[in-house]
Amino acid sequence: MLTDAKILVTGATGSVAAPFIRFLAPHNEVWGAARFSREGSKQHVEALGAKPVSVDLASGDLSALPDDFTHVLHLAHYRGQPSDVHEAILNNGEGTGHLLHHCRKAKAALVMSSGAVYSAVEDPWDFPSEDSAIGSAFTPWAPTSGPSKVAQEAIARFCAAAFGLPVVIARLNTIYADAQGFLPPINMDMIMRDMPISVRWDPMPHNPIHVDDACLQLEAMLDAAGTPANIVNWGGDEAVTVQEWCAMVGEWSGKQVTIKTEPIPGSTHSAGSDQTKRRSITGPSTIPFREGYRAIFDARYGAKG
Repeated sequence: MLTDAKILVTGATGSVAAPFIRFLAPHNEVWGAARFSREGSKQHVEALGAKPVSVDLASGDLSALPDDFTHVLHLAHYRGQPSDVHEAILNNGEGTGHLLHHCRKAKAALVMSSGAVYSAVEDPWDFPSEDSAIGSAFTPWAPTSGPSKVAQEAIARFCAAAFGLPVVIARLNTIYADAQGFLPPINMDMIMRDMPISVRWDPMPHNPIHVDDACLQLEAMLDAAGTPANIVNWGGDEAVTVQEWCAMVGEWSGKQVTIKTEPIPGSTHSAGSDQTKRRSITGPSTIPFREGYRAIFDARYGAKG
């Protein structure tokens, strides 16, 4: 476990940042950076154990932040509509450059990228590895993520080389927890409300990772930072399809599950990614998906036997 470090977490109001801050804060000095545009968001981050600081990474003005952080978790992610690609590149790309330049004395920086960078594949079980083709898939659920995350990775790689800053670029797969904003529990809640689930392909595999596993793997991921930047797929060990995790909810609840397959031309047929390199860094995941997902179901809807 990382201890006695001075850690900056960007995107501190996001769903991924919250469990990391909660995990790190008892044993480290944690700062949480965000725009804090929502009322009460600063107080929420403070309650998690971090010192909240308002910053706009795209502006380049980071004077409110110290420059002596030992570790950086860059989780901030601008999302927008298809017309917002330039704004996304400004925030996710150039903003990353401003941040890593400011924090160039750090021991390690983790830059959170996404599997959305990978080019489309036709075979749903053809999981991309870190050296697979990137940049040509259409991601309808996050239309600015593909191009802006490719820009972010390029700038992070430049910063690692130019500043001698050890960087690990983590291409996050599907993370989940009993909290808002995570896909498997979103689908669970929809089924429990008798809503249909829309999926673009059948099957649609992912490599879901529980936030508790992500927290336990965080130190190893930071230790894997290097110059040049090290790129690592970050997901769970198991391949689980949307169809499978929806069927689990139907099994536990007795609810009828309705899945609508609505193909989207240009989109990849797989949301999985090869976890071989990550396992060599972190070791295996510890929470089987069915077990972790069932715990969320029981917490939300009560054990059904």
